[in-house]
Amino acid sequence: MIDILKAYGPHKELLYSAVLADVLDSLGHRASALPGDLRPLRPQWKLFGRAATLSAIAVAAEPEKPYAVELECIDALQPGDVLVATTNGDRGSALWGELLSTSSRAHGAAGAVIDGLTRDVDKILAMDWPVFAAGFSPLDSKGRIDGISHGQPIRVGNCLVQPGDWLFGDVDGVVVVPAQLAEQAFPKALEKVSGENKVRDELAQGRSVREVFAEYGIL
Repeated sequence: MIDILKAYGPHKELLYSAVLADVLDSLGHRASALPGDLRPLRPQWKLFGRAATLSAIAVAAEPEKPYAVELECIDALQPGDVLVATTNGDRGSALWGELLSTSSRAHGAAGAVIDGLTRDVDKILAMDWPVFAAGFSPLDSKGRIDGISHGQPIRVGNCLVQPGDWLFGDVDGVVVVPAQLAEQAFPKALEKVSGENKVRDELAQGRSVREVFAEYGIL
């Protein structure tokens, strides 16, 4: 079995989410992109790592042990993980922030994807540690959102995210590569990057886009 992180991590800057999504389409997996409102706090950030999942829901009052599941999740992070969390549609407060980012980074995590809100944006930007989120709020999650599970499958938009799946994110969005497709998807994505580079050169020289597409089958 290939060590995906070791084999393809060094090529992260060559890859982009669109080419991975195209490759997954070709493999028959057409629900690979997380919702389009999940954006990197800094457009230049790229994200690549294994999914470590967290699910949270809205609550009406502060629980007896606030943050308990979130903290368990972060303490379980391994180097190369990407924490991916869903608030199951809640946008009333910030599940994420600077201190959770600081702890996650110290555990070796590669970033976080929050299907919900974050806060402490200036401080996270200063950390230069990739966080993707649906928006911002100054409100703390305590007594508003609370974790219910981690390390279990979660649904984010149309995507089912399993622990151990692979996440790749950039300014276009976040793609989930199912673990069972990773050994096919990543080498095919690098091949497609090479092909797109050739097509770009041909188009820049003024060749007909129809001729180029007929020759390469790439657009």
